[in-house]
Amino acid sequence: MRRWLALLVAATTSLVLIALLVPMALLIRAVAENGAMNRATAAAESVALSVGSPDLALAVEQVSRRVTVFLPDGSTVGAPAPRTDAVRLAATGRSVTAATTGGREVLVSMQSPGGTAVIRVFVPDAELTRGVREAWLALLVLGLALVVLGIVLADRLALRVTRPVDGLARVSHRLAGGDLTARAEPGGPPEVRSVALALNHLAGRIDELLVAERESVADLSHRLRTPLTGLRLDAESLRDPEEAARVQARVDALERAVSAVITEARRRSAGRDSCDAAAVVGERVRFWSVLAEDQGREVSVSLPGAPLPVAVGAEELAACVDALLGNVFAHTPEGVSMSVRLAPRPHGAVLAVEDSGPGFDPALLERGTSGGGSTGLGLDIARRTAESAGGGLTVSTPEGGGARVEVVLTAP
Repeated sequence: MRRWLALLVAATTSLVLIALLVPMALLIRAVAENGAMNRATAAAESVALSVGSPDLALAVEQVSRRVTVFLPDGSTVGAPAPRTDAVRLAATGRSVTAATTGGREVLVSMQSPGGTAVIRVFVPDAELTRGVREAWLALLVLGLALVVLGIVLADRLALRVTRPVDGLARVSHRLAGGDLTARAEPGGPPEVRSVALALNHLAGRIDELLVAERESVADLSHRLRTPLTGLRLDAESLRDPEEAARVQARVDALERAVSAVITEARRRSAGRDSCDAAAVVGERVRFWSVLAEDQGREVSVSLPGAPLPVAVGAEELAACVDALLGNVFAHTPEGVSMSVRLAPRPHGAVLAVEDSGPGFDPALLERGTSGGGSTGLGLDIARRTAESAGGGLTVSTPEGGGARVEVVLTAP
């Protein structure tokens, strides 16, 4: 927006300046030409007063070296000049101005006792345009300065609009990432302020809906567990032990399914959780290192020395790490080395699990299934864990072969 506003102001200012400065430049040139011609005419008239007097030569020398007087007897006084058609026309008693090589000539006729004398003043082109280039350069500098000033003012004005809009975009990204405490600071033009207030109202409404959903989940838990308890008591009261065991098993399965649904609903309706990624990843690597030692796998671990908070719950992150490490153990031969690296990044962290196995088909990532290659299972768990916090998952093949899975986690 700032670039387009700057271009718009530059184009508009340029058009206005062209409309004003071009006529002004032509006017300056016309004024310079008129001034030169007026000075030449005044010089010719001053010399005309001395025609017929003995002081004519002195008057010509004092006025200008470009003055020539054509006397009626055919002789000339002053600078040598040819007797052109314009001079012969002026000898008839008419004062004229004519163009000649290198400039213009001003011809003034003057009656003397011996006939008509013609006073010629030559005005070179340099005299006609004296000061014009300097004036045009000053106008050009002035025009450029005005264009630059207009662009700077337009940029300052655009900042008053773009800064609040950028703030709204950042708040919307935070809300999309699960940070429901994010609020926009109203500012800028009235329209942008109204959008900020509407976004804040939307964020507050989302909080209210999540609170209502958590209450509904709690009520659902109570409503479902009560009939399940009654059903369990009915199963225990059956006289046939086999039938009672069969019904009891079905009740247990139903209770586990209901508990899983309620747990998932609570997790989705709860606020965004966070944990120390360094502690969680280190604990899960220590857990899997026992199996790695049994299989003769070399495991290299790189963890930051300080706590690294991420916007993922400890249980979710542990499940993500287990899924990635479990892929390596399940789909690479025993003895294949692996590495786990957790490193900080701007606004979050990146978890990389790499092995030197047979590799990985990227198409399996879209289907969420395994084709028997390295790290083919559990990628959907890791992907959903990263995306739930505004991150993502990428799969690549290192130069030496194998597979590398990187999970990007955002900061809380």
